[in-house]
Amino acid sequence: MPSTTPRNRRRDTPPPRTGSNETEVLRGFLNYLRTSIAAKVDGAPEPQVRTAAVPSGTNLLGLLNHLTCVERSMFLGDEVTDWQATFHAAPADSVADVVARYRDAVKRANDVLDGCTDLGAPVPRPRSDRPAPSIRWALTHMIEETGRHAGHADILRELIDGTAGR
Repeated sequence: MPSTTPRNRRRDTPPPRTGSNETEVLRGFLNYLRTSIAAKVDGAPEPQVRTAAVPSGTNLLGLLNHLTCVERSMFLGDEVTDWQATFHAAPADSVADVVARYRDAVKRANDVLDGCTDLGAPVPRPRSDRPAPSIRWALTHMIEETGRHAGHADILRELIDGTAGR
C-alpha cells in the first residue's frame, strides 16, 4: 500500500458557502462535487488510473467516464444504451482526454441550467421520447450520483498513489 507523504496530501476543501436560495444551494454543491472528482482524476498515473482496485472492476478513469455520460444523459439528452459500459474509458483515451470531456459536459450542462429558472419545470431536452424529470430532481440526483462516485474516487486515488483530500 502506498505511503501518504506530505507531497501526496491535498488541503481538504470544505463544502461551499452557497447563496440563500434553493437553486444556488443545489448548484453550488453539485459544482463543488464536480470540481472535486475532476481534480481527483486529473494527473492520476497510467496504468493504475484504469486498473480495477476492487472486485467489481471499478477504476478511477472509468468513474469519471461514467459521470460524463450521466451528465450528458441528464442535461443534454444523450441516450445511453449500456450503462455498465460507461464505467470504462476507451484504451486510447488519456487521463487528460477523459477529464477534458467531463469538464466540457459539465460546462454544457451548466449552460442548460443557466436558462432554467423554475426548479419544478422539466429538464429541457432535445429528445421527447420520454418524460424529463424536474430540474430539482435532476440536480438532487446528480449531487447523489457525483457524491457517491467522488467517494469511490477518493479511495481509489489513495490506493493508487497516496493522494488524499479534495
